[in-house]
Formats: sequence, structure tokens, C-alpha cells
Amino acid sequence: MARTRVRSTGKIDGAGGRDDPRGSVYVKGARITGDSRDRLQSSLKDLYESGASIRSLATSTGRSYGFVHKVLAESGTVLRGRGGPNRKRAQ
Repeated sequence: MARTRVRSTGKIDGAGGRDDPRGSVYVKGARITGDSRDRLQSSLKDLYESGASIRSLATSTGRSYGFVHKVLAESGTVLRGRGGPNRKRAQ
């Protein structure tokens, strides 16, 4: 079984390379600060404004829904509403 080495940036070594289909993978619970967080914020903001959901962004980054929501709010992103009505109106 191969060991996975975690760099100080919170990324997994070997993940997120140009040929890696998984893209950027962050270790759950690792702190993401500084330039790494700024890059993540702008990336998530662009994807969210392109139509991606918070849940899909959370899955693709390996972070929680709450983390992604917080990062989007910090970046000044205008968050969308929760979708359509849940019930039909009585007629």
C-alpha cells in the first residue's frame, strides 16, 4: 500500500497535475490559507458563477458544503436562492 504525502499547502502530492483528471484535491481538515486560499476562492467563484452548485464544488474539492459556502461568501460572491418552490399552491 503506497503512502500519500501531504504537502504544507494542504494538497495531496501527485494530485492536481496537468494530466491528473481529478484536478486540485485538498485534504479534508487541512487549513488552506494565503495564496492557496485566494486561488481557491477565485476558482470556486468563477465555477459557481458559471452555474456549478455548492454541493458539486464541495464534492470536487473534497471539502464540506459549509466550507465552500463560507469561501464563496468571503470572496463576495452573490449566492443564488435555494431553487424553486417546494409545494404547489392550493387552488
